Amino acid sequence: MNPALQRTVELVLIILIGYLLQRKLNAKQQLEGVKLIILNVALPATIFLALLKIELKASLLILPVAALGFNLYMLLASRFFLPVLQPGISGKQRRTLSLLLPSLAPGLSCFPFILAYLDDSSLALAALADVGNKFFGLILLYLLAMQWYHRRNSETNGKSTTGKLKGLLLSLIREPINAAIALALILLIAGLGLEHLPAAIASTINRFSLMMVGLVLLFIGMAVRVGKSDLRQIALLLSWRSGMALLFSGIFLLLFPALSPAMALLILVFPQSSCSFWPYAHMHLVGKLETDRNIKGPTFDTDLAINILACSLPFSSLFILLIFNFGSFFSTGWISLSLGTGMVLIGLMPRIWSWIRRQVFAPEAIKDIG
Repeated sequence: MNPALQRTVELVLIILIGYLLQRKLNAKQQLEGVKLIILNVALPATIFLALLKIELKASLLILPVAALGFNLYMLLASRFFLPVLQPGISGKQRRTLSLLLPSLAPGLSCFPFILAYLDDSSLALAALADVGNKFFGLILLYLLAMQWYHRRNSETNGKSTTGKLKGLLLSLIREPINAAIALALILLIAGLGLEHLPAAIASTINRFSLMMVGLVLLFIGMAVRVGKSDLRQIALLLSWRSGMALLFSGIFLLLFPALSPAMALLILVFPQSSCSFWPYAHMHLVGKLETDRNIKGPTFDTDLAINILACSLPFSSLFILLIFNFGSFFSTGWISLSLGTGMVLIGLMPRIWSWIRRQVFAPEAIKDIG
């Protein structure tokens, strides 16, 4: 079996095992325990190790900047298109989608395929680009989630603007994920790497990091509750998201036509990465604050977030696999733009069909026909 395809099957099987474990869960607290380990141990360790492997070079700053540009592009597109894509959704669902859809998780859905189809140098470039994505997912989306939380509950928590900003900064410092990022950056600036840490500490962090992929996939499988109607809605959203990513990649390929085939493929597959687990971590933090303060009306819909995460991973993995198997076809800028437009239209199809029905079968039209 192709190594990349085998990797995809492995990830999907772990989600399936997690789904089968749902019947073994006797209480919600058991699922919360798995989530606690992920957010406070495995994820911070993984991020700490990933950052320490980065070599800081000024000439390579274009890669994380480009990745961050894509994240911001998707954030603006999500805020603009969501009222059209899902006109009947609630405010908490809209905020949830606005956080999830612009995020990327290349480590799970993209890096294995880059390693299998390209080479180590391409993987290193993708990892460097992921720095911009990490900054967006861990810092900017966190600040956005907390801003929405404080804006919605300004009357309930009775804080002034200064008080809210102070609370925001305190929450930022207390998060294990953010503490791991800060510590890793301090070590990088000081010229220190993982090899400079005591062997016992480095080994412990590495062992915690190894738990990350399996735990996240099991958690997604155990927590997912996708009905047929939800599956249809999520498939349309993911189709739109993938189409918007192809449009971004197509414009990039047209602007820089002299790129190598490997770099062109990298530009195509990186934005196709599945939705990240980090926005869910921010939503969980907000939900915990609301529970502790007995605030009614959650800011985010965490059940919807889990369902999207569960569907996004196989969707993105299969699409990335398709791109790599037909790389010369996809790597043409105009082809990417055309396919992206088609997938965006698929995501908008219910709204387009609804508009056609109103125009053709409106009462006035029927009356005129009669």
